[in-house]
Amino acid sequence: MRRLLFLMTFGLMGAGILISLGVWQVQRLAWKQDLLARIEAQINAAPVSLAEATTPEFRRYAPVKIVGTFGLDHEYLSALASRRNTGAVYRIIRPFEVEGYGRILVDTGWVRDGIDVPGVSLERLSLLGNLDAPNEVDGFTPAPEIDTNIWFARDVLAMAEVLNTRPIMVVLRDAPETDFGVTPWPVDTAGIPNDHLQYAITWFSLAAIWVLMTAYFVLRTNRSPR
Repeated sequence: MRRLLFLMTFGLMGAGILISLGVWQVQRLAWKQDLLARIEAQINAAPVSLAEATTPEFRRYAPVKIVGTFGLDHEYLSALASRRNTGAVYRIIRPFEVEGYGRILVDTGWVRDGIDVPGVSLERLSLLGNLDAPNEVDGFTPAPEIDTNIWFARDVLAMAEVLNTRPIMVVLRDAPETDFGVTPWPVDTAGIPNDHLQYAITWFSLAAIWVLMTAYFVLRTNRSPR
């Protein structure tokens, strides 16, 4: 009887812990879905000026309209990245002088590895994009190869120092009547992980298996000869 009580208590406690973890992941799923919805709304809102989007604080994903000119025709940095179904690509980061604001970084889009990057127009342009503050650098990120112009992540602070710009990046969404010779890679929520549903299913599945195994051992113990 004591062994039977121990098995039932242990089984219920384990199942309770696993179920609580599953419920927590369901709550996290609701939180993440709300967060993604708010980010999507922010991305697709009406564009504002760069000054408005960065004052009093930097608003990541804020849509902006910037007017100004690029720097030198072939002045750019290339950040190595990977796209599904494409493979290795380079994000082309250029300095852009925003009228009344100063020089900033503009992520114009991507090109395949090995493709030459064309120059850009030095005329006055009106661009649409979204502010971003990519967090792609960690302790394992190699240092950029300045001589070959290869960066292994978009390091806004370091890139701004090299190109003599403010540490602000706008990811291009649209450039009416302008072709930069690259494929736009606008800001979206596809890169924000949302695995909470899979985690919830995993915890609930483990809870079900735990209950079944507990029931099996309880029945086996109950049928054992005393």
